[in-house]
Amino acid sequence: MSQVPIAVTGATGQVGGRVARRLAAAGVPLRLLVRDPSRAPRLPGAAAVVAPYGDGDAVRRALEGTGTVFMVSASESADRVGQHRGFVDAAAAAGVEHLVYLSFQGAAPDATFTLARDHWATEEHVRARGLVHTFLRDSLYADFLPGLVGEDGVIRGPAGEGRVAAVAQDDVADAAVAVLRDPAAHAGRTHDLTGPRALTLTEVADTITAVTGRAVRYHPETVAEAFASRASYGAPDWQVEAWVSTYTAIAAGEMADVSTAVEDLTGRPATPFEQLLRTAA
Repeated sequence: MSQVPIAVTGATGQVGGRVARRLAAAGVPLRLLVRDPSRAPRLPGAAAVVAPYGDGDAVRRALEGTGTVFMVSASESADRVGQHRGFVDAAAAAGVEHLVYLSFQGAAPDATFTLARDHWATEEHVRARGLVHTFLRDSLYADFLPGLVGEDGVIRGPAGEGRVAAVAQDDVADAAVAVLRDPAAHAGRTHDLTGPRALTLTEVADTITAVTGRAVRYHPETVAEAFASRASYGAPDWQVEAWVSTYTAIAAGEMADVSTAVEDLTGRPATPFEQLLRTAA
């Protein structure tokens, strides 16, 4: 096996951390690009390098000598696309051989979910720079669905009867590792990573109730109600719009498509939401 390290961003987060741990366990040398080295996971064969997304020179230096890069999107911010473009430029300048970018299902310039537009803009910049690439477009994380439940046991949002093919973070990580260990087989390809079924939020609530015993229900807000109910958090307008558009994208059917990519890449079926809940419990 080549000893050229794989670069991994987001190793202090949920998906990047899972990917780093899996690669390290397989004996793959890693370079972890982090903002805070004290938070980086201590893994065999892994070196943590301080290289925040906004520091193009640091990113370029960190990526020099690596072959493949796993790029997890930066923290949500008003200038995230700019940070992504700077990272991609640094990767090109460092001579990276293959960039694997964790994008989002339905990424498009006119996507209802505002952050999916950011992912599209990032994909377009990767293409424009001519980098060999693979895009992994994951659906909403199934792990986060229980977090939509309010203290009163109600999921509120303007999703109507739309469906979401939410995917387990472990499935995303396993699929990413499969690509990172054989990137040439996926050059130029886009894989949609979804769960095995698309669920309405009523079905999500019913599943949480059945597995946990906590009474949960879904209340379909209007868009106006959704903006009003989230205004109290004091978040900037772009953030509130992103929160609300998560639900309106579900209502529009933009997260409903179910893909076989998880099974195709990992050799095992995608994890059902009910199974994820039982494992977590």
